[in-house]
Amino acid sequence: MEWLDAIIQGVLLGGLYALFATGLSLIFGVMRLVNIAHGDLIVLSAFLGLAMFNGTGVHPLISLIVIVPVMAGIGYALQRGILNLTLGRDILPPLLVTFGLSIIIQNVLLEVFSADTQRLKAGALETASIAIGDQIAIGWFPLIVFLSAVGVIALLQLVLFRTRLGTAFRATSDDHETAALMGIDNRHVFGLAMALALAVVALAGTFMAIRTNFSPAIGPARLLYAFEAVIIGGLGSLWGTLAGGVILGVAQAIGAKFHPGGQILAGHVAFLIVLVLRPNGLFPRTRDR
Repeated sequence: MEWLDAIIQGVLLGGLYALFATGLSLIFGVMRLVNIAHGDLIVLSAFLGLAMFNGTGVHPLISLIVIVPVMAGIGYALQRGILNLTLGRDILPPLLVTFGLSIIIQNVLLEVFSADTQRLKAGALETASIAIGDQIAIGWFPLIVFLSAVGVIALLQLVLFRTRLGTAFRATSDDHETAALMGIDNRHVFGLAMALALAVVALAGTFMAIRTNFSPAIGPARLLYAFEAVIIGGLGSLWGTLAGGVILGVAQAIGAKFHPGGQILAGHVAFLIVLVLRPNGLFPRTRDR
């Protein structure tokens, strides 16, 4: 039963990793942009939640009503004002710009909030659980996070394949030059894609801040988890991203059962195994261009 409990907790943790990865997968799929600052943007949203909690005392989940649109607005402005200028056939300029953005975000957060670790308090929700038998308990908060990940991915799938915006996303992803000739404003479409990605980042950052301690320096580690989940699931597949997050979470939970210090290592090992056996990931959706 202990192993079953570890697997269940790993699956629930995978929901958080899937949220980390979903925004990264979306912007890569639409505009072939690898955002090095993605992890730091997750941390930024966590600190926005902390600032709202300290300033107003509002519950962190309620604060999402403000944080999600704020992060979406930041994403649109960032894409239209900076990142669109770097896009082209050469992948190096956006990598360098987002790397610089990562450094800027980290240093601004250090200046404003210091290097101390922080935590968002969610009251009784943090410890409330559903008991299954004598040895298994499913926490309400991890369950909410996992269901949110499923809901977000399902909603994005509907947007991508059932709306005009999704058609524009897929058209610009396939051939942005031809899409522009057909009247699609690529700059606006890319801005909307980044806005959607950072709306998901707002969820991920707030959930992370409730689940664990955070500081301005942890962004690169969140980026690494997001990359691993995306690559395990397969580039271009949102449901694959969920599967990648779950595999990563379960591997870490099982690794922790063998040794407390082996949790993170076990996730990296699982990633390497999948990369060796399936270099394109488990559910790749991208095509060679």
